[in-house]
Amino acid sequence: MRKIAKRNNRKGMGTVEVVIIIAVLVALALLFRTGLMEYGQKVMDFCFDDSKISSAF
Repeated sequence: MRKIAKRNNRKGMGTVEVVIIIAVLVALALLFRTGLMEYGQKVMDFCFDDSKISSAF
């Protein structure tokens, strides 16, 4: 009798795990979107603030 080794067939497990991780990250981003948008706006305002540039000339 030949035994069929179906237990060792793990093809596709990585794909399922990646899809679950992406779904969790998207759910967290949607849940905290207002906080993330405010934080991103503060970072962008700080980075592109012209008053931070000192004129050396």
